[in-house]
Order: sequence, then C-alpha cells, then structure tokens
Amino acid sequence: MPARPPDPAHHPYVPLHHPYGARFHARVGTAALRRELLRGASGRVIEIGAGNGPDFAHYPRTVSEVVVVEPERGPRRLAAAAALRAEVPVDLVPGAAEALPVKSEAFDVAVASLALCSVRDLPRALAELYRVLRPGAELRFLEHGLAPGPGTAAVQRALDRTVWPRLFGGCHTARDPLASIEAAGFRIVAQRAFRVPVRGPALPDSYRVIGTARRSPD
Repeated sequence: MPARPPDPAHHPYVPLHHPYGARFHARVGTAALRRELLRGASGRVIEIGAGNGPDFAHYPRTVSEVVVVEPERGPRRLAAAAALRAEVPVDLVPGAAEALPVKSEAFDVAVASLALCSVRDLPRALAELYRVLRPGAELRFLEHGLAPGPGTAAVQRALDRTVWPRLFGGCHTARDPLASIEAAGFRIVAQRAFRVPVRGPALPDSYRVIGTARRSPD
C-alpha cells in the first residue's frame, strides 16, 4: 500500500528559482524519447515539473487535457508559449509535486519527465501522484538515477551531498526511481534502461529509465 498522502497544509508550496538547472534539463531528453513516453496516453493528464514545456508537442490528440504543475516562475513563462503551440489543452498551475493542488482520483495518466530527481521529498511526491490518479491509471516516467556499478554509484552519492544539486536545480543523481515508484504502491508494467550517451564516458546522470507503472485498481 502507498504511504499516506501528504497534507498540503503542512507542506506549503514555496516558489523555486533554479534557471540554470531548468535550462539544462530541458535539453537532455530527446524528441524520440518524449514521443515514446507519451505514446498512447489518453484522457486527463497531470505532469509535474514540466520545465519550459518540451513534452507538450508530443501529447497525442487522445489526451483531453494536460494539467501541468511547475514550481519555477521562469520555466512556467516559457511553458506558456509552448502550451499555445500544443495540439491539446494545457493548463499551467504553480505548485509543488509534494502537495498537488488538484482533487484525488481525477486523472487517467501522470507524467514525470526528468522531474523525480529534483523534487524535495520523493516519497511525498509519489504519494501525491498516487492520490490524484484514478484506480488502475498510469504513471509514465522518464528519469535518470543510480548507476549499476558500485564505483560510479559512490561518485553519484558524493556529488549529491556536495555540488550537484546546487549546480543543477536541486537535481540528485543517485536516486533509484524504480524502487521509489514501487515503494509508493505502483506496479511497474514496462521499463527500459539505457545510457546517455550510448558510447564514451558516462556522466553522473547518464543512467536513464523509461517506463509505465499503474496505480492499483483498488
């Protein structure tokens, strides 16, 4: 069972300002990956941490509405322009993933695209995504995380304790998105791990995973 949903009254939305990190993450996901992430999505969608809106162009017309919760003012302004170009309705809302300002069981799909690495409280954010999804609904994720080798993983943890979050908008390289998603009560139904770049030296955020998880049908 998932953790108890957070109480927004005890986790107020605090505006963030990490322009460098936001610009960096807007570039690291390719169009092909975003199309793979969103293929077949339908109904009402909630997306967290959308940055300047690079996903919006890839939502299929089967989606009736996208509600985007983005905490940073600068990216929200850029995302507003991207929303006007989207083929589906996009509603931008200020707020934090740990206290989503929406009703429970209101969405058919949730999207986390390079967002779980930088939320302040990962279990709370995933509990909130679980709360707002209808029973049996999907969580689509495209994230980076912990390296499979102990040496690189140790480097990632050291970076997370020191400079990396400060440089890249609160990003953490050593989180384990699959384990965290399962711990929140979701069942992972598809996942594909890969590395960016495929060849050459690995970076601290080179280890990626894309996939789908489901909320229990209750």
